[in-house]
Amino acid sequence: MTTHSPASEDEVRALVSDAAARAVPLSIAGGATKRGVGRPAQTQETLSTRGLTGVTLYEPAELVIAARAGTPLDEVEATLAAKNQRLAFEPADLRSLLGTEGEPTIGAVAAANLSGPRRIMVGAARDALIGVRFVNGRGEAVKNGGRVMKNVTGLDLVKTLAGSWGTLAVLTEVTFKVLPIPERTATLVYTGLDDARAIAALSAALGSPYEVTGAAHVPGEGGGAGTLIRIEGFEASVRYRLGELRALLSDWGDPALVEDADGEALWRGVRDVAPLVTPPERAVWKISTAPGRAPALAAAIAAETDARWLYDWGGGLIWLSTAADEAAARIVRAATRAHRGHATLIRAPADLRAAVDVFEPLAAPMMTMTKGLKASFDPRGIFEPGRMYAGV
Repeated sequence: MTTHSPASEDEVRALVSDAAARAVPLSIAGGATKRGVGRPAQTQETLSTRGLTGVTLYEPAELVIAARAGTPLDEVEATLAAKNQRLAFEPADLRSLLGTEGEPTIGAVAAANLSGPRRIMVGAARDALIGVRFVNGRGEAVKNGGRVMKNVTGLDLVKTLAGSWGTLAVLTEVTFKVLPIPERTATLVYTGLDDARAIAALSAALGSPYEVTGAAHVPGEGGGAGTLIRIEGFEASVRYRLGELRALLSDWGDPALVEDADGEALWRGVRDVAPLVTPPERAVWKISTAPGRAPALAAAIAAETDARWLYDWGGGLIWLSTAADEAAARIVRAATRAHRGHATLIRAPADLRAAVDVFEPLAAPMMTMTKGLKASFDPRGIFEPGRMYAGV
């Protein structure tokens, strides 16, 4: 497969215009660390943004950073850390889960709408994404959004492109709102809770006024389950909220307190789905549901097939591992529908990704809208055809 690595937006425009004229489908990649997500590529050439690098705007006082799409995520995070700031939505690094190498890019964070455990407090990547530059399927450069949240007129292309997985346009530059790194971060860890009691504890914490920024449950063997509740902020505030949360959750036991590097490692493991990385031949699903339905949904799947899982966002997100076959996929889809959830197949062999729906199937009206949106951005259908839905 031929790979093109343009060094400027003008070169992107020229390459896209040429591909559209030749009706040649393109894969869109940054560091190619998430190439295995979605249906197998139906493309002949790849357009890589890895030549589009560099921070183009950073205003620490305004809490705004912009960078070209191929800029390594590590570079952006290091630039922010030097000013005691961060991408608050905690973008996941899925290289271990997907078995890939390379460097994750800031453009891919936007294109995949990558978000971690802090989403329950600050929102997803799309909520922090306030501006984009991109090239559409006609080879036209477009800018939408700006340096402040309210700078949106007409169709909000910023939010439309977040999570589109390269199927609508080639992002060339992205602008994010950032936040300061808090003075203190602390995690309460409860052990030995079953799923139902863990979700009840997490729900109680999230329903409190104590501003929980992480709420996860990682089941373990032999009573080794860990139920994690994270709070962040100024030292005095964190100290007060720790005491109040301990009192509020006294019926669930006496938790351990984890901070600093150990706490960071705990949440990095949740963010990057570390408990489900092995064995690598198993499929991994990302399932969104109402937190209160999460234990029943997971139990329904486990009753029909061998499954392992962890809960994030207080149970609103289930990461689930099953056998990589169509029978298990049917079980996951049926249970998710029954519990009014939404499932995406994040890791699976190419033959399974070709045989089953990878993204949540759309009702007919939504599919009609999706096709119309695709046609408006990419009239020749050259960007990642079929990656999200067959024929789109």
